[in-house]
Amino acid sequence: MVGQSLMKRLRSLGHEVVTRSHEELDLLDQEAVRRFFATESIDQVYLGAAKVGGIHANMTYPAEFIYQNLMIAANVTHQAFLAGVRRLLFLGSSCIYPRLAEQPIHEHALLGGKLEPTNEPYAIAKIAGIKLCESYNRQYGASHGVDYRSVMPCNLYGPGDNYHIENSHVVPALIRRFHAAKMEDAPEVLIWGTGRARREFLYVDDMADGCLLVMGLTRDQYEQHTTPMCAHINLGMGDDQTIAELADLVREVVGYRGRIRFDTSQPDGAPRKLLDVSCAAKLGWRATVPLAEGLRRTYADYQEALRPVQEIAHA
Repeated sequence: MVGQSLMKRLRSLGHEVVTRSHEELDLLDQEAVRRFFATESIDQVYLGAAKVGGIHANMTYPAEFIYQNLMIAANVTHQAFLAGVRRLLFLGSSCIYPRLAEQPIHEHALLGGKLEPTNEPYAIAKIAGIKLCESYNRQYGASHGVDYRSVMPCNLYGPGDNYHIENSHVVPALIRRFHAAKMEDAPEVLIWGTGRARREFLYVDDMADGCLLVMGLTRDQYEQHTTPMCAHINLGMGDDQTIAELADLVREVVGYRGRIRFDTSQPDGAPRKLLDVSCAAKLGWRATVPLAEGLRRTYADYQEALRPVQEIAHA
């Protein structure tokens, strides 16, 4: 999802975009990553690759989440440096911040408290990616012209999302569940948690615009709004809603008329994760796609993705 949106934006600006699928390039394989950078002429890197998922996936595969995301960040950042790439953007996640951080969460809250236990391994890997960028800048910025940057988006959603029945994030999971319930005329949809946790959601194309803005800044402009050891910038909507409110909105977009029931025996995750986006605003960026409109676009994309399967079934 993230890669598709970034490619669309970059190509619209006339850039040549070099990509590889997971089957073509395993980012966990350091030698394979080295060969990739050695054989391609890369000017900039947008590092959005990651192993991601919702609460269930994070709790089920903690070793995979920390190992794979650490290796992806380390291999790509280091091999890009060895290949002479001077500009790199690392995409993190709002889960890097302390579980009980003051709201809205400013960039300086990083490492100021304990992380949310349900996704701590993933968060630690993302924090490592930020610190990789900062450390390479501090050691090689003056001598090699290295300029590696980081952005921290809130929860992302949009066309091309992962709708896996167990491992998806909350928006695609809700879309899939409500759509299935509508098709089956099910009386209710069960959702993990109490519904009281608050979350912030950013449409993926708004995220891509924020990434391009950050990468388009001069070094002086970027350094005016960051510090050497706090060099990431938040990207978010600037407002949030409860999971219960989100579920009602998705139910309306999908057109499901049944009940919603919350399984309070399951975890909520962090109680709230609203980002302070004042830095991005000062730089001239703000989100433009309202949540309801973004959900409508996402559901239309999901229906389109289902159509070939449905046509085969009918045939």
